[in-house]
Amino acid sequence: MAGADRPGADAQAVVALGGGHGLHASLSALRLLVDDLTVDQLTAIVTVADNGGSSGRLRREFGVLPPGDLRMALAALCGADRWDDTWAQVLQHRFAGEGEMRGHNLGNLLIVGLWEQLGDHVEALDWVGRLLGAKGRVLPMALVPMDIVADVRGLVPGSPAALTSVQGQVEVASTDGIIESIRLIPDNPPAAPDAVKAIQDAEWVFLGPGSWFTSVLPHLMVRALREALVATSAKIVVVLNLGEQPGETTGFGPAEHLSVLLDHAPDLRIHTILVDGSMDRLDELSVLAGKIGARVVVADVALGDGTPRHDPTRLASAFTEVMGEG
Repeated sequence: MAGADRPGADAQAVVALGGGHGLHASLSALRLLVDDLTVDQLTAIVTVADNGGSSGRLRREFGVLPPGDLRMALAALCGADRWDDTWAQVLQHRFAGEGEMRGHNLGNLLIVGLWEQLGDHVEALDWVGRLLGAKGRVLPMALVPMDIVADVRGLVPGSPAALTSVQGQVEVASTDGIIESIRLIPDNPPAAPDAVKAIQDAEWVFLGPGSWFTSVLPHLMVRALREALVATSAKIVVVLNLGEQPGETTGFGPAEHLSVLLDHAPDLRIHTILVDGSMDRLDELSVLAGKIGARVVVADVALGDGTPRHDPTRLASAFTEVMGEG
């Protein structure tokens, strides 16, 4: 339903895709826009390929989707009052100690417990969202766990151009080589139908920031999601990272991030590219954006503490500008 047909002036339906800390930042910003009625329908579509930490342990033991990125997305959508903030902290609580529980997140265990009780990934996440008072909905990008496989060069001594297959999200993110491309196993995982519909019904779709090859690009490897992204009438906004990620995107600037995305999805129609004003070589980004007919919005969205993290309040302001000029 179009924004003009809904009560509440110009509030709009928004979808955010990604995973981990990058998606958490986007959702924390978009939640603020739900509060001020700029956004009235907010859906997060989350990567489910994690094979490390608590998520990896639960995935291997129970054969479930890795819950960690889903948990982080739910926590980001909690409100700012004491009830919501407390539950967000509970969801993120990580057990210490020296026993078998060490390193597990309470939220991960809650989500897996509900999956076992209800037998439905999406219904269980909706239940957790209601418990938390989440200002939006969290969906997995696919209904089966998957592995990311990267073709990497630079790992064969004496043969710098030789390609090596590296499998697993953790392994890909920490490779010493240069990633050329990624694919998924299975190669056509079943997308969550509600995720496809959310993209079809959206007015804005935000892709990124986050680990480029292991959290952002995997959405484009799920055939039904990619087809929905190509066909949607929504305006697609690519939110670029604040710097390179050692191992995964070593040496990348804004133009390289965009170029790799276009290599994996040349048919994607990008409306806006959002980039922090502190980034270098923005002229190269502008040239590439011009070739695909996308506009570039430059804004101060970094946290400002010297780390490559987005500030939710500044990001919310930039999102408001982007959608206001849409």
